[in-house]
Amino acid sequence: MRSLREQSRATAGVTFDQMLETIRYEGAYPTRERAETVTHAVLAALGRQLSEDGRAGLAACLPAEAALTLTAQVRDPGPLTGWGFVKDLAVRTGGTPATARWDAGAVLAPVARLAGSGPLDRILAELPSGYALLFGRAELVQAA
Repeated sequence: MRSLREQSRATAGVTFDQMLETIRYEGAYPTRERAETVTHAVLAALGRQLSEDGRAGLAACLPAEAALTLTAQVRDPGPLTGWGFVKDLAVRTGGTPATARWDAGAVLAPVARLAGSGPLDRILAELPSGYALLFGRAELVQAA
């Protein structure tokens, strides 16, 4: 059986440094270090919202360092909506909801591209409402 690190490298095809450079550019972060801090904070927060299967499925699409941050988390007992996720991220990082929303989008949009539509669809089906926009997708709601 391959380790998580080997599996992540084999399936993602993108290094952690490349992922960080994309996040740094898209998030307009001044340094790689800032992009890395934000990436770890957002992935840890997301990991706390996903089931073990959800974390493992997404981790398989990510570079090893990102996968390890995601899978090291334990699911929070009460799932958060997308807005709750942003507010929790703001509290944990000492930022504002606006900066936390920016950070979440700057990290999760590239994660969505790495994951592809199938794994991302499974993740979004597992999460409460409000996450699709954070991943750079429209959130469609059925009319009542």
